[in-house]
Amino acid sequence: MTDHKNHQIPTAKPSSIKTRFAIKFLRAMNKLNNKNKNNKNTMSEKHKRFLAIRAAAHASMASAVGPRRAWSRAVLRKIPNQQKQLHYSLMNKQRTRRRNIRRNRILLITRGNPNRENYDHEENEDEDEEEEDLRELVPGGKEMDFCRLLNETAHYIKCLRTQVQVMTNILHHSSPSNILYK
Repeated sequence: MTDHKNHQIPTAKPSSIKTRFAIKFLRAMNKLNNKNKNNKNTMSEKHKRFLAIRAAAHASMASAVGPRRAWSRAVLRKIPNQQKQLHYSLMNKQRTRRRNIRRNRILLITRGNPNRENYDHEENEDEDEEEEDLRELVPGGKEMDFCRLLNETAHYIKCLRTQVQVMTNILHHSSPSNILYK
């Protein structure tokens, strides 16, 4: 068998979201493990640990993506640390720009579409409910226009898939049956 210390795990591109997420998440998990060494295994402690791991996963993914995406900015805004201050000015500028775009589109729709009365109101209500459901699922979705919401949703789903892949790989590589012994 191969010596465990010399075993090399193939690495992905260091610039990929998957790699950045994995590094950030493993660091967060290491901090959690060091912080919670003396905790009891009660149900409330397990639930607190679950919440901490979930928060670490979300924060790690948002941090890996950076402030380029609205959903990641929304997640980063919830983190009460220095990252919030670093990205605040960028978020504020983009939020103002989105509001102006949304106002202009609303004016165009209400003033420039004479056939607006011909829409079937029942279909519109169903679509509105589905749109609201989607806005609830995507972080920061309430602040976006619909086209941007769809784009952000696609990227968010891609990142969630990546998150699941990385976490599955971590679990697979850390399970006792996969550790290589001398």
